[in-house]
Amino acid sequence: MSWVRLPDRRAATATLLVLLEAGCGGGVPSRVPPTPAAPLELQSRIAEDTAPKADLRLVPPEVYMRTYLQLFGGLAPLEVQKRARGKDGSGLFDSWDDYVSALGFPDYRSDIPRQQQTNALMVAAFERLGIALCDRALEHDLKTKPVPSERLVFDFELPLAPLDAAGFAPRFDVLHRTFLGYPAALAPPERRARFYGMYQQIVAAHAKASPKSRLSPTEAGLAAVCYGLIRHPEFQLY
Repeated sequence: MSWVRLPDRRAATATLLVLLEAGCGGGVPSRVPPTPAAPLELQSRIAEDTAPKADLRLVPPEVYMRTYLQLFGGLAPLEVQKRARGKDGSGLFDSWDDYVSALGFPDYRSDIPRQQQTNALMVAAFERLGIALCDRALEHDLKTKPVPSERLVFDFELPLAPLDAAGFAPRFDVLHRTFLGYPAALAPPERRARFYGMYQQIVAAHAKASPKSRLSPTEAGLAAVCYGLIRHPEFQLY
């Protein structure tokens, strides 16, 4: 038996490349130009179902309430109750006893379990609390702190005269960032105009009101803007 020594792999590869180049005559192009692909033919159409597959929901009430309390000064719940009621008694806000179960929290004293899903009563309870806190924030934040940077919600100067559209825009942007978390310029373009229209209506109504409210027309208009933002679906639901 005779043995034949196979060539080294590297030598065999080099030999193969030389043979390929010789066989092709050295005419292999170094670059193949791209050619446009033929357009795909439409075979069929399928309707896309874009309908929502789940209802909008509130975040867990503990998370929502913590955001609420931090937004208005990091107060304890009992302090919030005290400030929300103010001198009006139950005219603006009652007490947590009346809202615990409506907000979705369990009430072990009455053997009421935690709410498992969002309902209209829960949303309405959060809206009522939001209205109370907006009014009290305006009184304790805007009217008692002369330096805007010390305010938590109304962090801007407020002229005595009603705001025009140019003066409303930057102040609305501050409130929009505070409640919804992004600049008003990124919101739908009609949002600022709608809020300004609401502001004008409230200002006009308070200017004609009798007896006069403890809030000036401009302050009442800003309170209404606060109501709208804290009740906005982007703030409450996901």
